[in-house]
Amino acid sequence: MDLGLSDRVALVTGASSGIGLACVEQLLGEGARVCAVARSVTPLDDLIRRYPDQLVTSSCDLTTTEGCDAAVSTCMSAFGGVDVLVNSAGAAEAVPVLELTREVIDEALLLKLHGYLRMSQRVAPMMVGRGWGRIVMVAGSAGTSPTADNFPISLANIGIHNLVRSLTDALTPSGVLVNAVSPGLTRTPRVETVLARRSADEGIPIADLVDAISAALPAGRIAEPEEVARAVCFLASEAASYVQASVLYLDGGARRATP
Repeated sequence: MDLGLSDRVALVTGASSGIGLACVEQLLGEGARVCAVARSVTPLDDLIRRYPDQLVTSSCDLTTTEGCDAAVSTCMSAFGGVDVLVNSAGAAEAVPVLELTREVIDEALLLKLHGYLRMSQRVAPMMVGRGWGRIVMVAGSAGTSPTADNFPISLANIGIHNLVRSLTDALTPSGVLVNAVSPGLTRTPRVETVLARRSADEGIPIADLVDAISAALPAGRIAEPEEVARAVCFLASEAASYVQASVLYLDGGARRATP
């Protein structure tokens, strides 16, 4: 299937590792020109050498308006606009809900929810002007699965679901489609760090933890970043022309078609 992404311009946040990095690689492989945004862009040096004419990087702090402005400015200077925005930056600390402070919640919302909104606000006008655009949000399945320990990131992610709907109402009549992917546990550096900490706390080998999590899923395993990135590329493409205000769950069947 031709996704129609050749020569499209994509701006990807959280692009230096995990799902964001996988999205950059997949988009480059589809022929897109990519502006990869992260606090540290050093991990992207090899990709720049391989795709010198397709890839630029921008080291920005997207918790600030100045950082969001700089990211878009880099993309505009290099490629003249933005056709696709992939919002993939952001995580949150796991803290028991009875011990939460306002600071922890604010930090979770600042990069994930506010950052996604700011970046969307900055690219939407040029997409509307062109009559075509795609905004794809990465919002983990914790958004609809709050637990005693994941409330901050759950709150941020469910806020993104609502942001998708609001942006759809504002932008779809102008040819700009907004959707989200909602991955379950995915083998990213952050998840590996979390599992290593849990392994040390509980005295359980990491492999056994992963096996226990996998056994509870119909898929029998956790996701790889490349699998999530392929779904992002689909939603960013011409092929997804009738997918609007949707949340695509990539959770190995954990929800089992639960609305």
